Amino acid sequence: MPLIEVKDLKKTYRIGDVDVPALRGVSFSVEPGEFVAIMGPSGSGKSTLMNIIGCLDRPTSGKYMLDGHDASKLSDAQRAGVRNRKIGFVFQSFNLLPKMTALKNTMLPMMYSGERGNKKLALQALESVGLGKRTHHTPMQLSGGEQQRVAIARALVNDPPVMFGDEPTGNLDTTTGEEIMAIFQSLNNAGKTVIIVTHEPDIAQHCKRILRFRDGLLESDEAVKDQLVATPKRAT
Repeated sequence: MPLIEVKDLKKTYRIGDVDVPALRGVSFSVEPGEFVAIMGPSGSGKSTLMNIIGCLDRPTSGKYMLDGHDASKLSDAQRAGVRNRKIGFVFQSFNLLPKMTALKNTMLPMMYSGERGNKKLALQALESVGLGKRTHHTPMQLSGGEQQRVAIARALVNDPPVMFGDEPTGNLDTTTGEEIMAIFQSLNNAGKTVIIVTHEPDIAQHCKRILRFRDGLLESDEAVKDQLVATPKRAT
C-alpha cells in the first residue's frame, strides 16, 4: 500500500472575484522508503501541494490518502494530530524557538502531543544528526547548519513515517547543504520516507525520484539516474 496517494487533487484560491487554480488535477503515489524531490518554477503549485500533503491545508477536491487514511477531509484538530504523529517537517528557516536549547527544541513535538518529553529519545535524535555535544546550546549559539540539524532531530523525535523538507538547504552554503543532504540520505537508507521541495537541480539529484510541476500540473515523474551521494556530515 502506498504511504502517500494523491488522486485528481485540485486546489483553487478565491482572490476577490477571481478563482485562481493552484493545482489542476494531480495524481501520484509514494511508496514507503522512497526519496522524492518536488520541483517546479514559481507558481507551479509545488508549495500548495506540500501544504496539502503535509496536512497544513485541504484540497478543493480530490483525495489524499496518508498511511492508509483519507486525510483530505480532516478537521483542523485532526490534521494537527496527524502532523504531530505521522509527519516530520524541516523548513528553510529552521523555525527553532530562540530561547530554548537544542534539546528542548527537539522535545517540542512530544510536548505538543500531550506527553511528557522523553529526554532520552530527544538525545538520541540529536546524536543521530551529529549534535550530541551541542544539546544545551541555544539557536544563537549554533551555526545555520547546526540549527537545521536540530530541526531534523525535532522532525525525527516522534519517529513519523514520512519527513517533509521545504527548501531545507535554501538558507545554507553549498558545503553545509551537502551535509544536510547526507543526513537525509542516511535516513532514507535506513528506511525513512523523505520528500523535499527544492528549486536546486543538484539538490534534487541527491534524491531517487523527481516530480516536476508546471502550471498546477504534474509535468513529469522520473527516477534519478546517477544519484549524487552527499558528503557525510562532519563530526561535532
